[in-house]
Amino acid sequence: MALGFFLMLWANDTGAYIFGVKFGKKRLFERHSPKKSWEGFFGGVATSIAVACILAQYFTTYNLLHWVTMATLISCFGTMGDLVESMFKRSIEIKDSGKILPGHGGLLDRFDGLLLSAPVVFVYIYLITY
Repeated sequence: MALGFFLMLWANDTGAYIFGVKFGKKRLFERHSPKKSWEGFFGGVATSIAVACILAQYFTTYNLLHWVTMATLISCFGTMGDLVESMFKRSIEIKDSGKILPGHGGLLDRFDGLLLSAPVVFVYIYLITY
């Protein structure tokens, strides 16, 4: 399950980047994250859902609807986590949250989506399991 979570989260980030670069025109929240676009957001959601459909074929603990719901939650709350982290960085006028991963916005940028989406997905799994 944890592997599936990370695969959907990474698929969302990758899909959002690819679709945003290729088709991005309408800015998502320009004030805090000027390069993010609505097209990238929906591309990330679609990519994450595609990964969820593949995962549902191999990991049958949850049905397809639950995998797709988790992918959607991960995409929405992962993007929100990224925007919140960008907002914090802009409010203190820094570009990167550290120097450990240069060119990636810092170490926190690798985990910002995880910080908000993991608790939400955990609650969702808890609710459908018990």
